[in-house]
Amino acid sequence: QVQLVESGGGSVQTGGSLRLSCVASGYTSTIYCMAWFRQPPGKERERVVGLDSGITYYDASMKGRFTISRDSAKKTLYLQMNSLKPEDTGMYYCAARGGRLGCPPSPREYNYWGQGTQVTVS
Repeated sequence: QVQLVESGGGSVQTGGSLRLSCVASGYTSTIYCMAWFRQPPGKERERVVGLDSGITYYDASMKGRFTISRDSAKKTLYLQMNSLKPEDTGMYYCAARGGRLGCPPSPREYNYWGQGTQVTVS
């Protein structure tokens, strides 16, 4: 099993920045892809960005404002979010996928999830 714990969410004004963190524990050696998803109010969960073996998988609408990084020694995944917009508001989740390479956009492809951290942009 793998446990994921996110932090770093909060409330910011339009144009502001936040950095989210996700600490992984457990059988992390089984993980290939780690990704960030978000779920805006009343909408489906969507992939923001994923990282696997040095390859980054961005949603086209978020590339340029969001940057993913991973500190393997600390078993921590980061999401730097800049130039935030009200439409970026939502619950942000860290996810991990084991056993297969790549970071698909469907949340059904991921084995492990954190509890989420709320991001509100006004």
